[in-house]
Amino acid sequence: MRRVVLIQPRRDGRVFGKSPGSPYTLMRLASLVPNEMPVEIWDENVRDLPLDTLREGDLVGITSMTVTIEGAERIARRAMKQGAGVVLGGVHATLMPEHSETFTHSIMVGEGYFTWQKLLQDFAADGIKGMQRRYEDETWADLTGLANISDRVIQMVDEKNNYWTPYLEITRGCPRNCSFCTAIRVSGRKMRLRPIDEVVDEIQRRGIKRFFLTDDNFGLNFTTDPDYCAHLFEALAKLDLHGWTCQSEMSIAKHPELLEMSVAAHLDKHFVGFESVNPDNRSSLGGKSKGAALGASEAIRTIRSMGVGVVGLFVMGFDQDTPETFQAMWDFIRTSELDSVSTTMLTPYPGTPFRDLVEAENRLLDSPWSHYDTAHVTFQPKNFTVDELRSAYDWLCRKIYSPSQIARRGMRSLGKYPVAQMGKKAFGSFSTDYGYRRTYAFRNDI
Repeated sequence: MRRVVLIQPRRDGRVFGKSPGSPYTLMRLASLVPNEMPVEIWDENVRDLPLDTLREGDLVGITSMTVTIEGAERIARRAMKQGAGVVLGGVHATLMPEHSETFTHSIMVGEGYFTWQKLLQDFAADGIKGMQRRYEDETWADLTGLANISDRVIQMVDEKNNYWTPYLEITRGCPRNCSFCTAIRVSGRKMRLRPIDEVVDEIQRRGIKRFFLTDDNFGLNFTTDPDYCAHLFEALAKLDLHGWTCQSEMSIAKHPELLEMSVAAHLDKHFVGFESVNPDNRSSLGGKSKGAALGASEAIRTIRSMGVGVVGLFVMGFDQDTPETFQAMWDFIRTSELDSVSTTMLTPYPGTPFRDLVEAENRLLDSPWSHYDTAHVTFQPKNFTVDELRSAYDWLCRKIYSPSQIARRGMRSLGKYPVAQMGKKAFGSFSTDYGYRRTYAFRNDI
């Protein structure tokens, strides 16, 4: 074996000189490579890839979501042509293994931390001939000691100079079964918790001051594991952090004590999955939200009153949505106290009940995988034509992500901090809305 090369295909590229988020999955996989094996991480968002250097003896591991799978296939076919062994992992390989096998030597289904080590052994022993067609691991293992990031990888990635927002994982899994979400199918329904001392150690060794949790639903732990959250917040409160954010749900509003502790632990914002203001969509939301604007407004006020920001996550295009839903959505956002907003187009991701439904009803459009970015219409809606749904979504995004609305929400978010903290909180107060505006702008100039 010459070396191990781990690749993240391009999605966002650089924004003002840095990529939005670090290649966290690859950092953890690279940390499992034995020290005697050379390992490299190539992130196409940061630099052009030297694909011409790949050849026999190289093991190339590619991670990919559905939206980047076309780029992953391009890289995989090039690497294979030049004699390298190629394995694909990530969300798409787990949800569409048959498709992923058409352009790789091996795929990794599931989390892959244990099967990755098996693959390394197989390749080291017998090269491409030793690679199994499919490595599967959906046991949802305990997170204790699981792929802790090594100092070699920390130095290699250089997060400070290459990435705006380091990613971090503290918990994994989500028991909610939203019809459109892949989380339960990729991370399992059981909530799993990392040891707090391992979390603190990783933050300190990486030298990160702010981070975004990749946890599917960190806020649910307020209800399921409140003691763990309390101990975690006590530990993080002792660190010199500028702030961090996580994905949550409305139920955190029922835990004021933990919200107060989270402020002391430097938690800035919860990305709360309200999903819809249309109560007719309840059956699609897996028990996470009741689809009622009144309850969402109360939750937002309660959470913000504790000093924590709220980013509202909403999905448009459910079968029960009508043109009136878009106006109601804008009225809610315009009058709410949200710090930032994410409004996305419902997308029939592989492996989800919603995709099964639209396939069964012959409503799946022939769209390229690159359109699975939550900003394109990729299915035939019930109460709109495709053009009508696209126009309604465009209208809403132009309203939400106008410069005046971004400035208004950003100043409101910044205003909840003491003057002494505003300098280090300014980036986070405006960056979320700007990032969502940019995601939408991939399809339309606004």
